[in-house]
Amino acid sequence: MSQGVEWGLHCATLLAQVPDGALVRREKLAQHYGLPEPYLAKHLQALVRADVLRAVSGPRGGYGLARAPELINALDVVEAIEGSAPAFTCKEIRQAGTGALSPEQCLRPCVINSVMTQADNAWRSSLRSVTIADLTHRLPKWVRKHNVDVLTEGA
Repeated sequence: MSQGVEWGLHCATLLAQVPDGALVRREKLAQHYGLPEPYLAKHLQALVRADVLRAVSGPRGGYGLARAPELINALDVVEAIEGSAPAFTCKEIRQAGTGALSPEQCLRPCVINSVMTQADNAWRSSLRSVTIADLTHRLPKWVRKHNVDVLTEGA
Protein backbone atom coordinates (compact mmCIF):
# COMPACT_ATOMS: atom_id res chain seq x y z
CA MET A 1 0.00 0.00 0.00
CA SER A 2 1.38 3.39 -0.92
CA GLN A 3 2.13 6.26 1.43
CA GLY A 4 -0.66 8.12 -0.36
CA VAL A 5 -3.18 6.16 1.72
CA GLU A 6 -1.63 7.47 4.94
CA TRP A 7 -1.56 10.99 3.51
CA GLY A 8 -5.17 10.74 2.33
CA LEU A 9 -6.46 9.46 5.66
CA HIS A 10 -4.58 12.14 7.59
CA CYS A 11 -5.73 14.93 5.27
CA ALA A 12 -9.37 13.80 5.33
CA THR A 13 -9.27 13.55 9.11
CA LEU A 14 -7.65 16.98 9.33
CA LEU A 15 -10.26 18.51 7.01
CA ALA A 16 -12.99 17.08 9.23
CA GLN A 17 -11.61 19.24 12.05
CA VAL A 18 -11.84 22.64 10.37
CA PRO A 19 -14.72 24.80 11.52
CA ASP A 20 -17.86 25.18 9.43
CA GLY A 21 -16.49 23.23 6.49
CA ALA A 22 -13.81 25.83 5.78
CA LEU A 23 -11.46 25.10 2.90
CA VAL A 24 -7.75 24.44 3.38
CA ARG A 25 -5.23 25.21 0.67
CA ARG A 26 -3.07 22.39 -0.64
CA GLU A 27 0.10 24.23 0.43
CA LYS A 28 -1.16 24.38 4.01
CA LEU A 29 -1.99 20.66 4.03
CA ALA A 30 1.47 19.85 2.68
CA GLN A 31 3.16 22.11 5.24
CA HIS A 32 1.08 20.72 8.11
CA TYR A 33 2.49 17.24 7.55
CA GLY A 34 5.81 18.14 5.92
CA LEU A 35 4.79 16.49 2.64
CA PRO A 36 6.00 17.22 -0.89
CA GLU A 37 3.23 19.32 -2.39
CA PRO A 38 3.39 17.96 -5.98
CA TYR A 39 2.90 14.37 -4.78
CA LEU A 40 0.21 15.36 -2.30
CA ALA A 41 -1.62 17.18 -5.12
CA LYS A 42 -1.86 13.92 -7.07
CA HIS A 43 -3.44 12.13 -4.12
CA LEU A 44 -5.79 15.00 -3.32
CA GLN A 45 -7.06 14.93 -6.90
CA ALA A 46 -7.70 11.18 -6.61
CA LEU A 47 -9.75 11.90 -3.48
CA VAL A 48 -11.70 14.59 -5.35
CA ARG A 49 -12.44 12.19 -8.22
CA ALA A 50 -13.72 9.65 -5.67
CA ASP A 51 -16.03 12.23 -4.06
CA VAL A 52 -14.15 12.08 -0.76
CA LEU A 53 -12.90 15.68 -1.06
CA ARG A 54 -14.11 18.73 -2.91
CA ALA A 55 -11.80 21.26 -4.48
CA VAL A 56 -12.55 24.92 -5.00
CA SER A 57 -10.20 26.95 -7.16
CA GLY A 58 -9.37 30.60 -6.79
CA PRO A 59 -7.76 32.82 -4.18
CA ARG A 60 -10.19 31.71 -1.45
CA GLY A 61 -10.24 28.12 -2.63
CA GLY A 62 -8.83 24.93 -1.22
CA TYR A 63 -9.96 21.49 -0.17
CA GLY A 64 -12.77 20.33 2.06
CA LEU A 65 -14.67 17.12 2.63
CA ALA A 66 -17.15 16.33 -0.13
CA ARG A 67 -19.54 14.67 2.33
CA ALA A 68 -20.13 14.65 6.05
CA PRO A 69 -17.28 12.84 7.85
CA GLU A 70 -19.81 10.25 9.07
CA LEU A 71 -20.43 9.32 5.42
CA ILE A 72 -16.79 8.80 4.42
CA ASN A 73 -15.10 5.63 5.55
CA ALA A 74 -11.47 4.55 5.56
CA LEU A 75 -12.10 2.17 2.66
CA ASP A 76 -13.33 5.11 0.54
CA VAL A 77 -9.93 6.75 1.00
CA VAL A 78 -7.95 3.55 0.42
CA GLU A 79 -9.85 2.78 -2.80
CA ALA A 80 -9.54 6.38 -4.02
CA ILE A 81 -5.75 6.14 -3.74
CA GLU A 82 -5.09 2.46 -4.50
CA GLY A 83 -8.11 1.42 -6.54
CA SER A 84 -10.67 -1.22 -5.67
CA ALA A 85 -8.92 -4.30 -7.04
CA PRO A 86 -8.41 -7.09 -4.51
CA ALA A 87 -5.00 -7.25 -2.87
CA PHE A 88 -4.58 -10.83 -4.11
CA THR A 89 -5.18 -12.09 -7.63
CA CYS A 90 -5.14 -15.83 -8.20
CA LYS A 91 -3.17 -16.75 -11.33
CA GLU A 92 -4.26 -20.41 -11.23
CA ILE A 93 -0.68 -21.66 -11.01
CA ARG A 94 -2.05 -25.03 -9.98
CA GLN A 95 -2.74 -25.58 -13.70
CA ALA A 96 0.88 -24.91 -14.74
CA GLY A 97 4.23 -26.65 -14.41
CA THR A 98 4.99 -30.29 -13.82
CA GLY A 99 2.28 -30.58 -11.16
CA ALA A 100 -0.43 -29.11 -13.39
CA LEU A 101 -4.02 -30.09 -12.70
CA SER A 102 -6.56 -30.21 -15.48
CA PRO A 103 -9.20 -27.46 -15.77
CA GLU A 104 -11.81 -30.07 -14.78
CA GLN A 105 -9.91 -30.62 -11.52
CA CYS A 106 -9.96 -26.86 -10.83
CA LEU A 107 -13.65 -26.04 -11.02
CA ARG A 108 -13.64 -24.64 -7.48
CA PRO A 109 -11.35 -21.89 -6.20
CA CYS A 110 -8.19 -23.27 -4.62
CA VAL A 111 -7.69 -23.10 -0.87
CA ILE A 112 -5.10 -20.33 -1.27
CA ASN A 113 -7.52 -18.19 -3.28
CA SER A 114 -10.28 -18.87 -0.75
CA VAL A 115 -8.26 -17.85 2.30
CA MET A 116 -6.86 -14.75 0.58
CA THR A 117 -10.32 -13.67 -0.59
CA GLN A 118 -11.69 -14.18 2.91
CA ALA A 119 -8.86 -12.07 4.38
CA ASP A 120 -9.40 -9.32 1.79
CA ASN A 121 -13.13 -9.24 2.55
CA ALA A 122 -12.45 -9.00 6.30
CA TRP A 123 -9.92 -6.20 5.79
CA ARG A 124 -12.33 -4.24 3.59
CA SER A 125 -15.17 -4.77 6.04
CA SER A 126 -13.01 -3.47 8.88
CA LEU A 127 -12.02 -0.34 6.94
CA ARG A 128 -15.61 0.20 5.83
CA SER A 129 -16.70 0.23 9.49
CA VAL A 130 -14.47 3.18 10.45
CA THR A 131 -15.50 6.65 9.32
CA ILE A 132 -13.50 9.85 9.12
CA ALA A 133 -15.69 11.09 11.99
CA ASP A 134 -14.61 8.05 14.04
CA LEU A 135 -10.94 8.78 13.34
CA THR A 136 -11.40 12.43 14.28
CA HIS A 137 -13.11 11.53 17.55
CA ARG A 138 -10.28 9.13 18.42
CA LEU A 139 -7.79 12.00 18.38
CA PRO A 140 -7.03 13.54 21.77
CA LYS A 141 -8.77 16.89 22.24
CA TRP A 142 -5.46 18.71 22.48
CA VAL A 143 -4.44 17.37 19.05
CA ARG A 144 -7.73 18.54 17.53
CA LYS A 145 -7.26 21.97 19.12
CA HIS A 146 -3.67 22.16 17.88
CA ASN A 147 -4.76 21.23 14.34
CA VAL A 148 -7.53 23.83 14.25
CA ASP A 149 -5.19 26.50 15.65
CA VAL A 150 -2.54 25.75 13.04
CA LEU A 151 -5.00 25.58 10.14
CA THR A 152 -6.89 28.74 11.02
CA GLU A 153 -3.77 30.75 11.79
CA GLY A 154 -3.73 33.75 9.49
CA ALA A 155 -7.14 32.88 8.05
